[in-house]
Amino acid sequence: MSAPIYLGVIGVGGVGTAFLNQLARLPNAPKLILLARSSQTLLSPTPSYSPSIPAAEWKTAVETPSLTKSGALTPDEIASYLASAPGRSVLVDNTSDPALASSYPVFLRKGISIVTPNKKGFSSDLSLWKDIFASAAEGKALVYHESTVGAGLPVISTLKDLVATGDEVTRIEGVFSGTLSFLFNTFAPASGGSDAKWSEVVAKAKELGYTEPDPRDDLNGMDVARKLTILARIAGLDVQSPDSFPIESLIPAELASLPSSSDGITQFMTRLPEFDAQMAGIKEGAEKAGKVVRYVGSVDVGKKEVRVGLQQFDKDSAIAGLKGSDNIISFYTRRYGSNPLIVQGAGAGGDVTAMGVTADLIKVLERLS
Repeated sequence: MSAPIYLGVIGVGGVGTAFLNQLARLPNAPKLILLARSSQTLLSPTPSYSPSIPAAEWKTAVETPSLTKSGALTPDEIASYLASAPGRSVLVDNTSDPALASSYPVFLRKGISIVTPNKKGFSSDLSLWKDIFASAAEGKALVYHESTVGAGLPVISTLKDLVATGDEVTRIEGVFSGTLSFLFNTFAPASGGSDAKWSEVVAKAKELGYTEPDPRDDLNGMDVARKLTILARIAGLDVQSPDSFPIESLIPAELASLPSSSDGITQFMTRLPEFDAQMAGIKEGAEKAGKVVRYVGSVDVGKKEVRVGLQQFDKDSAIAGLKGSDNIISFYTRRYGSNPLIVQGAGAGGDVTAMGVTADLIKVLERLS
C-alpha cells in the first residue's frame, strides 16, 4: 500500500469550489489537511495531521471541533506546515494571487509539488519562471499548470509533448480568451447578419458573467498576453514578460484612466457607446475584404515574435467559425506541415478549469505514488 499524500488547497472561489467538488469524488483522493481562503485557514492538527478535512463538506467543516482554525497564513507558514506532514505533499493554488505565485519556489524547494491554474507565476518576470523549475528540480517536486492556458483544454500538455518528442514548433496561433471569443463571435459572426453594437455586446457579456467584474481586465489583452508568454516559453523563447511584446488594447484611450472602482466601471460602461462607430468601422473594413475580425494571439518561434491583437480571417477559417466562448489553438510544426495540430473547445468556466486542475493533480499523485 502506497504512503498517503497530503494536500493543501488555497482558494474557494468559482474554480476552487468546483475543484473541491471534483476532489470529493476521486476514488483515491489525497488527505486534505489545509484549506485556505482570504481570511481563514482550516487545518488538520499537528503532529498527527489527522483527521483530514472532508472535501464534500468543506463549507461546514469549520464547525468540526477536531480541526484547527486560523486566520490567513503567509506562504512561508503554509509551506512549513505542508513540509512537516508525514509524507509527500501537494499544494493546489486556485487563486490568481501574484504574491502566492511568487512564493512557489519556497514550496518547491521544500519538496511540495504545485498544481495551479494561476497564470501569474508562469507569465511574470522570466527570472521567476526559471526559479520555479530550478526549485522543483532541487526539491524533487512536480509542477503542473495545464489550466493556465485554455482552462481544461490540453494545450500545455500538447505543446510539451511536441517539444519533448523533438518536433520543431514553428508557429502557435489562436483565440485564447473565452470572453473575447464570445464578444467577436457575437459582434461579427462569420455568417453575417449581426447589427449589434459593440457596447451592447460587451454589456451582454458582462451580464452573462463572461467578463471580469471590470470588463477592461478582458479588453486590455493582458490575459491573452500572459497565456502567450507561457506558451512561447515552453516553445523555447526567453520572453521576459507580457509587457515585452505588442499588445493591442480594446479599451478606448479616453476611458483607460477611469478608476477601477465600481463608479469607474459604471462610467466605463456608460461611455463605451461613444466608441461604437470606431469598432463598427473595424468590423466593416473586414467585411469589405470578405473577412471577419477576431482577437488572437500568435507566436512566431523562428522570428522570436509574440503578438496579441485584432486580425482579419477568411470566413471559412476555423478561427472565424468558432461558436460562443470557445477557444482554438493551432500548433504549426515540422511534422504536421501545413495542417496544424488543433486544440479546440470551451476555454473558460469554473467546471472545465477545475477539471484541468483535477486532472493535473491525478498526474502528480500517480508520479508521487
